[in-house]
Amino acid sequence: MPIALITGSSRGIGRAVAGRLAADGFDIVVNYRTAAESAHEVVAKVEAAGRRAVAVQADVADPAQLRGLFQTTAEHFGGIDAFVGNAAASITSPIADMADDDFDHMWRTNTRATFIALRESARRVRDGGRVIIISSGAVVALNPATGPYAATKAAGDALVQVAAKELGQRGITVNSVLPGPTRTELLNVDPGVVAQRTPLGRIGEPDDIAEVVGFLASSRGGWITGQTIRAAGGLV
Repeated sequence: MPIALITGSSRGIGRAVAGRLAADGFDIVVNYRTAAESAHEVVAKVEAAGRRAVAVQADVADPAQLRGLFQTTAEHFGGIDAFVGNAAASITSPIADMADDDFDHMWRTNTRATFIALRESARRVRDGGRVIIISSGAVVALNPATGPYAATKAAGDALVQVAAKELGQRGITVNSVLPGPTRTELLNVDPGVVAQRTPLGRIGEPDDIAEVVGFLASSRGGWITGQTIRAAGGLV
C-alpha cells in the first residue's frame, strides 16, 4: 500500500490532507510538534477508514528531528510514496519592527525545513512518488506586515521548481499548493471580510486544499510537476 508522510498533520490543512489521502488508499504518518492528543485523533480517524497510521512527534525546525521523521517513516512502513510538507510558522510584523529571532524562527520552520524535506524526499521517496509543499497566498498577495513570512514561503516555491526538474527522470512529481485564507486555528483575518472579497463568496476550508493535494498525489496528477497551484477561490 502507498505510504504518505504529512508534516503538521494533527490539525488544520494537514489533518484534512491526512483524511483525504487515507480515503484514497494511503497509509499515513501523522506528524505533530506538540499536539499529541490531536495527532492520535487523526490516527484513529485514518484507522477507522481502514488504513494504517502512526503518530510521530518531530519539530521540523530541527534538522535532526526532521531527518529522523523520514527515517522513522521508512523503517515503520518500509518506504515513502508521498510527502506533504504542511508544517509552517507565521509571524506578521512590518519589516521595520520584526525581531531577528522571529525571522530566524520562520526561516528555520518554513525555508530550511522545506529544503531538508526536499533533500530527504529526493533520497527516500520511491520512484513514481509525489512531493507536495503547502505554500501561502502571502507569497502573491504581498500585503503589509507579511513580507518576512512571504519571503520564507516563496523560497519553498523556488526549491519546488528546481526539485521537479531534478527528480522528474524518476517519475517523481514535485509541486506546491498555494492556499488563500483558510479556516484554521492560524487564521488571523475576519472570515466575513475575506468572503466578501473572494469571487466564490466564501472563505477557504481545509478540505478545499486537501482535495487539490489529493489530486496531485493521485495518478491523475501525474502530468503536473514543477507548479505552484493556487487554491484560493480566485482571491490571489
